[in-house]
Amino acid sequence: MAIVELTVCPLGTATTSASKYVAGAQKILAEQDKVKYLLNPMGTVMEGDIDEIFKLIRTIQEDVFDKGIERVYSIIKVDDRRDKISSMEQKLESVNKKL
Repeated sequence: MAIVELTVCPLGTATTSASKYVAGAQKILAEQDKVKYLLNPMGTVMEGDIDEIFKLIRTIQEDVFDKGIERVYSIIKVDDRRDKISSMEQKLESVNKKL
């Protein structure tokens, strides 16, 4: 199972606000049930099959293009662990135990 954080930055907009594009991404994520997700102030964390996550990333990028944006810069961080089952909660719990 992979844990991926996505930040999508539309370039060339008339405003500095990106909330319209973030809302579009959240609607796409809400319409599916294969990938768990969590919005945070700087991006969206997704947990699930890496192929499903990458499909969602592509759909999210296309949604931004469909809104008239000509360039999309995306930052993708991937934690694809194979030695044990990992989750968003498990990663946080591991750090909290050490505090």
